[in-house]
Amino acid sequence: MTTQQKMNPEPEVVFEGNYFLEGNYGPVQEEHVDTDLQVLGQIPADLKGNYLRIGPNPVYVSNVEKYHWFDGDGMVHAVQFEDGKATYRNRFVDTEGLKWERKEDRWLWRGMNGMMDGGAASPPEGAPAGKNPGNTAFVSHNGTLYALHEGSDPHILSLPDLGTVGTTNFDGKLTHAFTAHPKVDPSTGEMMTFGYSPFPPFVTYSVINKEGALVHSTPITIPKGVMMHDFACSRNYSIFLDFPLTFDIEAAMEGKSPLGFEPEHGSRIGIMPRHGSDEDVKWFTVDVGVVIHTANAWEEGDILVVQACRSKASDIIGAVEIDTDDPTDVLGQMYEWRINVKTGEITEGPLHEYYSDFSRINENYAGAKTRYTYSSEFDQTRAITFKSVMKFDRETGETQHHNFGEGRYVGEAVFAPKVGSTDEDDGYVICFIQDENVNQSECIIIDAKNFDGDPVARVLIPHRVPYGFHSGWVGA
Repeated sequence: MTTQQKMNPEPEVVFEGNYFLEGNYGPVQEEHVDTDLQVLGQIPADLKGNYLRIGPNPVYVSNVEKYHWFDGDGMVHAVQFEDGKATYRNRFVDTEGLKWERKEDRWLWRGMNGMMDGGAASPPEGAPAGKNPGNTAFVSHNGTLYALHEGSDPHILSLPDLGTVGTTNFDGKLTHAFTAHPKVDPSTGEMMTFGYSPFPPFVTYSVINKEGALVHSTPITIPKGVMMHDFACSRNYSIFLDFPLTFDIEAAMEGKSPLGFEPEHGSRIGIMPRHGSDEDVKWFTVDVGVVIHTANAWEEGDILVVQACRSKASDIIGAVEIDTDDPTDVLGQMYEWRINVKTGEITEGPLHEYYSDFSRINENYAGAKTRYTYSSEFDQTRAITFKSVMKFDRETGETQHHNFGEGRYVGEAVFAPKVGSTDEDDGYVICFIQDENVNQSECIIIDAKNFDGDPVARVLIPHRVPYGFHSGWVGA
């Protein structure tokens, strides 16, 4: 794959001494709007909407050594597609915490690796007790775009300008943290969400109706607090993952990580009717492992099928100590559980041999049986780096790879249906990549039906797009 020949400037060095603050992980400080973008290929006329990518982009860091990738301020990078043209924008999520830090001109809140040992200064009087960086993921529901951070209330963003409207607690009815990965049922318009905590109730679940009102909420009982980053929803069930990334408050008070990998905790999948309550949850013990991101869930009669990227263990990017000599133990593989909700019989196992994360589907099919799953394949030569995106065909068992070339790395890819599409894979897979050979950021458009062929278009971004977290698609 060829690219333009000019050499772009080296990434600006804002902070030094931490892998997640340097190179293309390093933050950018300027916001831009660009309409005259160079395109290699042609942007399809039937691609209309906004491709979004969010991630941590710190303005202030109190302790470079202790900085964790999860700590940074949220920044959105977006490409708007309309009439075969593209517009690039990037903006900070203008959070209350960032406003306070800009006012004080310093970092105010402890990060993930310094929660209990003086990792940052105390907030001034009037500032919130904790920081909501709004840096992790998106959901679009009832015509509203939310930027999410799983310990906090959602931020509402405007499109296409990416302005921050503010946070919402759904008219005071949201009483728990809001997951970074709520699920929207396209058949009913409902949005399911939950929050986890190191303190009881360890999990609380809610349903938001198609008009955007929170209408149902219930605690979910588990033995102790766990980091339940994601969950899954089928048409009739909500599915909770009580897996062994556990909280240890005593360790936190000693200045250690509040999280640990505790295999003796075991792994259970809890299945509850969508509008059920705590006593309706049925728990099923499965092989010990960790799930950070799910792909989809659906029902086949009495069988509930759950797909996710599952690893044998996890260190949460250095925040957890694990006892293993095999580095692949912490890497996810596409995995499937088939649970008979009547008999309790379970079959489970990996769907292919590749290691990947950021599993996504065509969201128009969420909660229904899907044939195709897209994920990003790990480059095992360096930490948290992805070398290709993959398309897994559940019917044939085939995995296709879209490789970007040596020194060209990708993050999460998202599926964008074509205008008027009727097939599950009738659309485009879109992602940002960074060509580290020439320090060029690109937005890549792949025809999902010609997945391992050349991209339909490569949109050259005139500013660096740092590696980040999750992507989203909001169709026009």
